This record gives sequence, structure tokens and C-alpha cells, in this order.
Amino acid sequence: MAVFFLVSFYVFTPVIILHVCHRYRWVNKLGAVVIAYIIGLILGNAGVLNHIESSASVQDMMTTITIPLAIPLMLFSVDIKKWFSVAGTAMLSMVFALTGVLSMVFLGFFLFRGYGIVDIWKVSGMLIGVYTGGTPNLASIKLALNIDETIYIVTHTYDLLIGVVYLLFMLSIGQRFFLKFLPAYKHADPKSAANGDFDGEDPYWGIFKKKIFLPLLRALGLSVLIFAVAGVVSLLLPQSAQMAVVILLITTFGIAASLIPSINRTEKSFELGMYFILIFSIVVSSMADINRFIAASPSILLYVTLAVFGSLLIQVTLSRIFKVDADTLMITSTAFICSPPFVPVVAGALRNKEVIVSGLTVGIIGYAVGNYLGVMIALFLRGL
Repeated sequence: MAVFFLVSFYVFTPVIILHVCHRYRWVNKLGAVVIAYIIGLILGNAGVLNHIESSASVQDMMTTITIPLAIPLMLFSVDIKKWFSVAGTAMLSMVFALTGVLSMVFLGFFLFRGYGIVDIWKVSGMLIGVYTGGTPNLASIKLALNIDETIYIVTHTYDLLIGVVYLLFMLSIGQRFFLKFLPAYKHADPKSAANGDFDGEDPYWGIFKKKIFLPLLRALGLSVLIFAVAGVVSLLLPQSAQMAVVILLITTFGIAASLIPSINRTEKSFELGMYFILIFSIVVSSMADINRFIAASPSILLYVTLAVFGSLLIQVTLSRIFKVDADTLMITSTAFICSPPFVPVVAGALRNKEVIVSGLTVGIIGYAVGNYLGVMIALFLRGL
């Protein structure tokens, strides 16, 4: 019964969030995604989940389901032809993001060497992997370099802590902050900029009308099918590659489906995808345990902080020089620092669905190169 109530809380809390955002303008300015993260953090650290025996299994199941369903739904309404007009800028921004991560990991290696971090070269390799690809790369590099379990857990724990801070910044004041230094995003379709408010109840208004609801159910069914096919194919591959393959396949199939006019014109498919994003936001933030952060090594915390925010500073500096816009910087940085599943989360906060394909593309490239870079650089640093 407790598991049923937990699942119900995760699934239906976004309804309340959207209603409150619609009713109170100041709450809507904060953003539905930010509120979802705050609610999740409170739930995860209030001790409630300790009394639910299967809470971890429920969380794993829901994080596994929500993003793969959300990505195709959000891509169905994208005009892929317009993406090519910004593809070059996205790739340039990816190069800047990669430059930032590599620079800060190297700097951190020399700054913190001799300050209590055991096998710091291995930690450096993990940071390269996690901040170009994501957690799957972190786990892969752990196995490749035979990293001690304690070092892995401490590094992963601080990655989660700093990741929450980074995401809250991106989702709340990030866009306003970066617009002080960088140009605004130029929408390929001016109408998409005018209709980009994905918070509050208004975008969901009329969703249960027959002419909207039935086609939307078809879109949801197609998203489930895409997820199922991608999942089956990924099972044929090593576990370390499965997440990258799933993201790649659902992105590819989602883009292909968007080329079908009847799918592309389905009303509210993006909003339904955003609803799954809100569920994901509550679940993933409820998995953050503050007590574990307190017990971990402070030197690794400083190293992780430098890698995340130092790389962002370098990316901002290069973006200002080469006039990369704020939205593209944020979505490519998110794809690297947080991995592709968080791309739709930030795109929703930006109210800009045009950058989703760019972010997912950058993230998939990061998945592909993260393991190679992490292992090679770790072995290089070991010899210094």
C-alpha cells in the first residue's frame, strides 16, 4: 500500500504544481520544474522514504520510464529542418564545453594532488567521463580502471550534490544571468518563441477534449513503442553501452516520427512530454541524500565543484568571444554536465523546444567519447 501511495505521489503531484503555477503568477515565474525539484528534495530528506521498503526500486523504475517516454513526445512537434540552421552553433558550443571540462580536470589534478585524494588520476578519469557522457560513463570508467568502491561512491555522491546545485541554477536564474553576457537565442520560427510558455495550466487547457485527447493517446502509444524497441535492442549490447543506445534510438525514432505530418501536428504532445519531465524531476531529486554528502571527502567536493563550474566559466568566456547564444550554451552544458536525460528538463525551463535536438545530439556524442577520453586521460595523468 505504501508503494502505491508513493507512485501516486510521484505521478499526480505535477497536477498540483501546474495548478498552483497557473493560479499564482509569482510561483509560475519560479517555474514548475524548480518547484518539482524542491518538493523532491524535501521528500527525500524528510525521512519518509526510509519507512517504505521498496522506495529505491520505485525510484529506479520511474527514472527509467519517464525520460524515454518524454523525449519522443517532445520531439514529435519539432521541425527538424529548422534545426540545421543552428547545428553549427551547437557543435561549436560543444567544443567549448569539452574544452572547459578538460581544462578544469587537468587544473584540478595539479591543484589537489597531494591533498588527500587517493589515486587522484582515477578520480580525474571519472570526472572526464561523467562530465562528457554521464553516470553510465562514470560506472564504465570505474570498471576499466579498477577503481576502489569507496572512491567511486564519494565521487558519485559529490557529483549528485553539485549536480543538484547546478541544475537549480540553470532552471531558475540561469537564462537571465547568461543573457547579461551572451546574445539571445534567435528562433527559426518566431511563433515558437511566442508560444513557448510550458509552465502553468494554460498549455494543458483542453487536453481532455476528444479531438486532442485521442490523437495524444496515439502519440503516447507510439512513444511507448519507441521505448520498447530501443530497450529490446539495447539488451543485445553490453550494459555499459545500453543507456547510450537507448537515448540514441529513441531520439532517432522520435525525429523520424516528427517527419510524419499527422504525428508532427499532434496537439499537446510536447506538454505531455513535459509532464513526464516533472515526474522525473520529483523522483530524481528525492534520491539525493544530504547525509551522504556530509560524510564524504571535502577535497573531492572541491575538485568536482571546480570541474562543473570552472568548465562552465570557460564555456561562457569562449561563447562570449564567438557570440554563441545563451540558450545553446545552457543546453550543451547541461548535456555534458548532467547527461542527455536532463536536456528536455532545461529546454522546458528555457521555454525553447528548438534546442532539444541540439542538446540530445551533443549528449549522445558525449556518451560516445566519454569512456575513451576518461580512460586515456587518466592513464596519461598517472604517468605525470
